[in-house]
Amino acid sequence: ASAKAGVSQVLNRYTYASTLSHLRRTNTPVGRDGKLAKPRQLHNSHWGLVCPAETPEGQACGLVKNLSLMCYVSVGSDAGPISDFMSQRNMQLLEEYDQNQNPDATKVFVNGVWVGVHSNAQQLVSTVQELRRNGTLSYEMSLIRDIRDREFKIFTDAGRVMRPLFVVESDVRKPNRNHLVFSQDHYNKLVAEQQAQAAAGVGEEEKTELTYGWKGLIQDGVIEYLDAEEEETAMIVMSPEDLGEWRDMKM
Repeated sequence: ASAKAGVSQVLNRYTYASTLSHLRRTNTPVGRDGKLAKPRQLHNSHWGLVCPAETPEGQACGLVKNLSLMCYVSVGSDAGPISDFMSQRNMQLLEEYDQNQNPDATKVFVNGVWVGVHSNAQQLVSTVQELRRNGTLSYEMSLIRDIRDREFKIFTDAGRVMRPLFVVESDVRKPNRNHLVFSQDHYNKLVAEQQAQAAAGVGEEEKTELTYGWKGLIQDGVIEYLDAEEEETAMIVMSPEDLGEWRDMKM
């Protein structure tokens, strides 16, 4: 077998930003010789996940991209617990399913495998979403409900590119409905913690363990990671002002 080129490289240390950029570089395995424009062009699904400006000139233009700074690639987790959980939540297993009896049931897929059907998809999706937001289920899990095709897809596999978004409360019973879950309390907590650590002079390792920080925001359901496919089913506002307008419209 011929030796593969570019397996090891010298890490770019020109500036701090260039080092970060080099560590988040992605490569599209397409021949550089062809003058094909399609694989080099920006695609809608890259929005928020890939930098639209940073790419080399010349032959590799558009084929070598850079992940955006807050982007995250999923590590993957076991799919067993989620299948068991849904069986306890009235999911009918595929082996027991009779299509004639329940033709309108929603199909449930876990990592692309059809595992069963459920009669009340709305309730199931909101339950699983709630569990992901309160940290019972992994924040890496993506939940995609396709209403038109009556499908509910769950992915727990590795290699999905995800980005963080602020959560807007959708529960009718809660007083902050249609507002960001992120509140002044969360902000005060972050600021107070930063000041306390600066005063105490905590070491780096202890800091990571004790800090509320980003990890705390994820566990409190203030922020959640969505992958490109789940983004298709989510309503995303671009700014707090847009959220205010949308709220006024709903009133």
